[in-house]
Amino acid sequence: MNIKSLLLGSAAALAVVSGAQAADAIVAAEPEAVEYVRVCDAYGTGYFYIPGTETCLKIEGYIRFQVNGGQNEATGVNGSSDWDAFTRGQVQFTAKSDTEYGPLTGVIVLQANADNASSQSTILDSAYIDIAGFRAGLFYSWWDDGLSGETDSLASNDTLHNSIRYQYESGDFYAGLSVDELESGIHTALGESSNDVGIAAGIGGKAGVFSYQLIGGYDTDTEEGAIRGMGTVAIGPGTLGLAAAWASGPNAYFEESEWTVAAEYAIQATDKFKITPAVQYFANAKNADRTDFTDVDIWKAGVTLDYQIVENFYAKASVQWQDRTVAVDDDTVSGYFRLQRAF
Repeated sequence: MNIKSLLLGSAAALAVVSGAQAADAIVAAEPEAVEYVRVCDAYGTGYFYIPGTETCLKIEGYIRFQVNGGQNEATGVNGSSDWDAFTRGQVQFTAKSDTEYGPLTGVIVLQANADNASSQSTILDSAYIDIAGFRAGLFYSWWDDGLSGETDSLASNDTLHNSIRYQYESGDFYAGLSVDELESGIHTALGESSNDVGIAAGIGGKAGVFSYQLIGGYDTDTEEGAIRGMGTVAIGPGTLGLAAAWASGPNAYFEESEWTVAAEYAIQATDKFKITPAVQYFANAKNADRTDFTDVDIWKAGVTLDYQIVENFYAKASVQWQDRTVAVDDDTVSGYFRLQRAF
């Protein structure tokens, strides 16, 4: 057999084999379409569409490390130790979608705190539904608002309630009414187990460089109420803040004293550094069992330093001095240092 015959035979055999394979060819399945996450810019930065829906979601939060110092109730330092460190992680989910009544908003805030490896807690910090000005769920009341520093105490310790609220907003003005479930704070201290009702109202807004807020609350169980006014105005290199509150008696909204005034001046020293000295006076402070006011007055003064290390990474230091006008010397000094990374 010569070379020419060998090549012709090989070609014919290859053609037969190729024909057999072509009859049984395997067709690969087409890959499924991938739906990429789309940016949702209708509600501001950070939102994206949940795949397969028209609902926009935003995830944000912070990580905080803080060291408290001083024997003071507000620092959370207890026992014989004069300092304590803790870490907090908080994450917030905000979902928004368009409806015929305007944006439908849902918010969930989860917070985890760790005093040490064996002492940790996770709580639902907020969870509410909001549409057309109506809000229902677990959220902070207007009484949680305050001045920018850490000196002022302008509300009772408990400002988080299960509530139903309506808030009208128009430009730089808002007004609203809230019905709050009161079952902790002063009511726990009084040894009560039943749920109580509170009514709160507020107005506020901005007018140029001036911002203001006027709120009131009535505790139907203690049958006492409180009102508070607060305002800030940009002056020179900083912002001046003034506030005052009055209560007819200790109640769930304000129980610290019969009346109080506070002032601060937040100095924007640089683009990244803010210094806030502040002072507050409490007239006729509450008694030990939180049932009535006394003739004891309290002075409080302090300074808070805020520094932005880099974008979304902050440092804060605060020192507070407090003195009760009683016969014995009971001046206290407390403070903290904090590092916080926001995202």
